[in-house]
Amino acid sequence: MTVENYKEKYDGYLKEFNDYLLKFCDGLDCKPDILRESLTYSLKIGGKRIRPVLMFAVAELLRVEIEKVKPFALAVELVHTYSLIHDDLPEMDNDDFRRGKPSNHKVFGVGNAVLAGDGLLNTAFSLLLSECGKGEEYISASRYIAECAGVHGMIAGQSADLLHENDVDSDEEVLDFIYKNKTGKMLMASVAVPAIISGDKYFPELVLFGEKLGYLFQITDDILDIEGEFSELGKSVGKDKKEGKFTAVSLYGLDGSKIRADVLADDCVKILEAVNGDSEFLKQLVLSVRSRKS
Repeated sequence: MTVENYKEKYDGYLKEFNDYLLKFCDGLDCKPDILRESLTYSLKIGGKRIRPVLMFAVAELLRVEIEKVKPFALAVELVHTYSLIHDDLPEMDNDDFRRGKPSNHKVFGVGNAVLAGDGLLNTAFSLLLSECGKGEEYISASRYIAECAGVHGMIAGQSADLLHENDVDSDEEVLDFIYKNKTGKMLMASVAVPAIISGDKYFPELVLFGEKLGYLFQITDDILDIEGEFSELGKSVGKDKKEGKFTAVSLYGLDGSKIRADVLADDCVKILEAVNGDSEFLKQLVLSVRSRKS
């Protein structure tokens, strides 16, 4: 697959999801107006939408109709967006910008930002519950997302991330826990849902792929915090060291982190080779994550 073909396919997935998301936003009717505005503000400011794109691509790989996973992709994006809103708060990672625009709390205030995040999370679970009447596999897929987003997943990773700020005794085991949960779990959910709906086709392989891709995504984030540019990232750079964050760069150094990122990218590609079907798009996605500038 050429770079041009990859970009065209990615943009196709992205457009299909964004159309679905905008329809959801347009139909979101809640009061007061500031609640609806704060909810949709963070949803509409864009982004790579890598989680929905992953879900669509894996669905096609496993011959699952994309329409069947769209509500799950939306739920995952709502959970992800809520986590970004809360992550930007002064009490968390304290960032004034997200995707090149003012963070939710800078526009609507901290209280309303907290409520926007809460609203997105609750709406995500409402969407998942609505899918559960379609069959056991839909219940299992919804449960998997809930577990990945909860206290045994993303929230646990976020908590550990805060706990180990300025902790000089943190080690590789701690870093693995943070990355597997904070970033990895929702990417695991994105690739696991189509597998579950397909009757668990390649479930172990795809979950491992999602875990390693999550680690790769986070370690490239650490590298970009050192080498990236605000104009491309759309968020502040150099914050990890300033905030005393425990990262791959603080543990392995910049060069060591790049070596580990290369190994993770290779691991992801090798896992995909064990899955029957056309996985070229996913392999290109792995390479794009490794080389990303934003």
